[in-house]
Amino acid sequence: MSPTLSDSFSFGWEIMKDYFLRFFLLLLVLWLVSLPMGLFQWTAQYHTAGAILLRIIGIGFAFLVFPVFNFAADYLFLQGVRRETVDVKNILRGFDYYLNIILANLLMSALIGIGILALIIPGIIVACRLAFVPYLVMDKQLDAIAAVEESWRMTRGYAWTIFGMGIVSLFIAIAGLLCLFIGIIPAIMWISAAFATLYQTVQNQKEASAESTPVSQEMESVSDGPVSTESPQE
Repeated sequence: MSPTLSDSFSFGWEIMKDYFLRFFLLLLVLWLVSLPMGLFQWTAQYHTAGAILLRIIGIGFAFLVFPVFNFAADYLFLQGVRRETVDVKNILRGFDYYLNIILANLLMSALIGIGILALIIPGIIVACRLAFVPYLVMDKQLDAIAAVEESWRMTRGYAWTIFGMGIVSLFIAIAGLLCLFIGIIPAIMWISAAFATLYQTVQNQKEASAESTPVSQEMESVSDGPVSTESPQE
């Protein structure tokens, strides 16, 4: 399987079907966890001290708590792609890397925000190049800066693929909403599994390239070594 748009969505579809109930439960948990973020919208029309406090709580939850669950959910989709056991209880595993997740999310948000302010297109480019950050924090336990740098390296040559997947994902989400809103659930599963598939295939290529490099270097050293000009003794 190659890291292409079609292969990612094709394999992601198979993964979504195979792990449907587990992913469905995972999305239910994410939805419940995201409810406190609605405090910002629910109190937007009020200007009392209580409403302002609730808005602050909602914003704090969005930046200091929800990313932990969101990053962990991305990793659970990755486990599905790897055909590993997907245990929804592991959504709490994100707290093992709490500081890395919060800092990585803040750094991503800042970089993308700055890019959007710079005529939008740079923000889209940055978002595509940082698409692997959640997986790297959870999968490789990288800190915020290392995850951003590694994602930038891994996505080199795949930015257009990620951008294309983003466009396709938008249409999939719209189609899901048109199906009496219920269709958005499998749509999110499919999209999440497709992006996890892309990360895994790029990671596989990177590891295969790293394994072949020492062999190539060894062959080159042998071919470039000194050649004996002495004739064999009779």
